Amino acid sequence: MRVLPSERLTTGSSEGSPLPDNHSEIPPVIRRTEFVAFALAGLLLIAIVTVLYVGRAFFLPVVMAFVVGTMLSPAATFLENHKVPRGLGAALIVIAVTALVAFVIALIASPVMEWSSRLPELGAQLKDKLHVFDRPLALWRELQVMVGGSEGLPSFQMPKFEWVQPTLEFLSPTFTEFLLFFVTLILFIASWRDLRRALIMNFSDHDARLRTLRILNEIEVHLGNYLLTVTLINVGVGVGTGLICAITGIPNAAGLGALAATLNFIPIIGPVAMFAVLVVVGLVAFPTISGGLLAALAFGGLTFLEGHFVTPMIIGRRLALNALAVLLALAFWTWLWGPMGAFLSSPLLIVALILKEHLMPADAPQLPQG
Repeated sequence: MRVLPSERLTTGSSEGSPLPDNHSEIPPVIRRTEFVAFALAGLLLIAIVTVLYVGRAFFLPVVMAFVVGTMLSPAATFLENHKVPRGLGAALIVIAVTALVAFVIALIASPVMEWSSRLPELGAQLKDKLHVFDRPLALWRELQVMVGGSEGLPSFQMPKFEWVQPTLEFLSPTFTEFLLFFVTLILFIASWRDLRRALIMNFSDHDARLRTLRILNEIEVHLGNYLLTVTLINVGVGVGTGLICAITGIPNAAGLGALAATLNFIPIIGPVAMFAVLVVVGLVAFPTISGGLLAALAFGGLTFLEGHFVTPMIIGRRLALNALAVLLALAFWTWLWGPMGAFLSSPLLIVALILKEHLMPADAPQLPQG
């Protein structure tokens, strides 16, 4: 008897078992186990960020000491190769860096103390200079009334200077934090070679040891080069700013140049803050607004050339930092640890990129032809 094709599809014999459906079930994009893993990783990340935020009084000076110590470690190695004990070399390096920072602070403190003693007078002068904007504000009020808005804007008032003391307290670390940073920095530089050897020997596999050695060497080289290069660039920016202030007649040119070099260590925020400082100082020092804005505009051109040509040409060849990644890292670490976090944002981003490159190398898959 001839079996029809339709009967062959439904018969229960071994010879005619049911055929599988052509429309096979597509597996889900994210499986349940993967979702649980992502959730646990997210909770772990939130816990780490919370601990870093709550314990900033401990973690900030320690992380700062580790990063700065890694940057200064090549100098200690150089001294050690010239018969200087590493412990003594670490102390000499930290003392030299501290003296340099104290010198820069002394340059900045002189004009700051002078301006702070004349804040009411300077505020009144600045308010008188800004009366030129009364007419545009009046036109804006009339436009708001015509379109049915509110009865206009409140009159312009100078901001109060009650924020100066809280800001200085926020920027200045406590004595305990500074002492912890200072001692940790010296001990880290002095024992960095032993710490690196212990970290490498902690792995039993030869490949893991070799990978760890490469990671540590690359972090040390890149952070050292970053500190040296950025310091030289910022010194150039400070010298250029001082010359601009001297040529345009801005008082305290040396202090403003030192302030520009210091603020330029903080990406994006530093140059913007320095531009605002030059605008305020120029408006107070000069009788006209055009003359007061001259130094700030020249500084803007200087930082534009530095940020778009000099720094990318030098640093970009060694480590390409994506602008969006730099901005997000700056926002995150500034929110977490304040100005010191802003200073650490770029070095920590460099460390993260090096770890990603070695631990999660890109396979560069081929895109489908279409």
